Amino acid sequence: MSSPRGAPGDQRYGESEERPRQHEADLSALQLVTTPRPFFTEQLRALERCGVNSTTLPVPGVSRSRSVTDFLKYYPKVLGRTLGSGDFDVIHANFGLVAPHALAQPSRPVVLSLWGTDLMGKYGAVSRWCAKQCDAVVVMSEEMAAELDTDCHVIPHGIDFERFAPRPREDARVELGWNPAAKHVLFPYAPDREVKDYPRAERVVEITRGSADQPVALHAVNGLAHEEIPTYMNAADALLMTSKREGSPNAIKEALACDLPIVATNVGDVPDRLDGVYPSYIGRSDADLASALETVFELDARSNGRETIADASLERTGERLREVYESVGAGT
Repeated sequence: MSSPRGAPGDQRYGESEERPRQHEADLSALQLVTTPRPFFTEQLRALERCGVNSTTLPVPGVSRSRSVTDFLKYYPKVLGRTLGSGDFDVIHANFGLVAPHALAQPSRPVVLSLWGTDLMGKYGAVSRWCAKQCDAVVVMSEEMAAELDTDCHVIPHGIDFERFAPRPREDARVELGWNPAAKHVLFPYAPDREVKDYPRAERVVEITRGSADQPVALHAVNGLAHEEIPTYMNAADALLMTSKREGSPNAIKEALACDLPIVATNVGDVPDRLDGVYPSYIGRSDADLASALETVFELDARSNGRETIADASLERTGERLREVYESVGAGT
């Protein structure tokens, strides 16, 4: 079955771009989401290659400034798509705050994907209640699964191994115009995302400057197109993650795919992802994180990260999500 195009508020992805070879679509999913982030859009492409035709319905308004009114306006849109012209096999709620809207429609099975902050942040109670009502639940890490009192599937977001791949650091630095004599630390989020704790990253880097014999620059990823990120990862000496909470952060997997050393807090599935990766470290205090960064600077080497994440491919993610859709009766 194919879903309709061009309805108000819908976003179709990749209509004009060349796509990899794919299976003929035989399942149709309505994808509810707050904000279609790059990893979500890539996941839809992977689903399409697995024969799932998706239509995306985002919440009105702008991320981080949405009001209750925006979410109230969203419900009629969801109901209109499920009771009106949309012929969908499954409703997939991507993020806990859109789960109530998915559950309020009466006719389709509901799959809920929890991304991390929706379970471990201030809206956790909403996500937990909705998870019990859904036909299937997907989480990003075993840590998240332990937070839920319901059965769930652990399916982290996949990454594009062709886009995120190692390249010579010197070439990437020339492309970005970075000082070749400095040490460069990459913070993989916008500084104003409170849960990512950019002030802590600044403190940690400042500690390293006290003992470094070279300049140390901290670069925050802000306003960049997703396809630009691999150049930054290949140009950097280390990725620094100081998040307070995470599920299965794609930035970690993308850095691993580029063989970029990582220094991170103990959040989500990051400790599991870094197990056996060298040089990469987990730190609990600012001093621990700074000491780990200094070690990375001294070693001046790339990591063995890429060889550890074969399970994180987009293709595998798409296949596993399709299996979840089929498990709740989609396509039968």
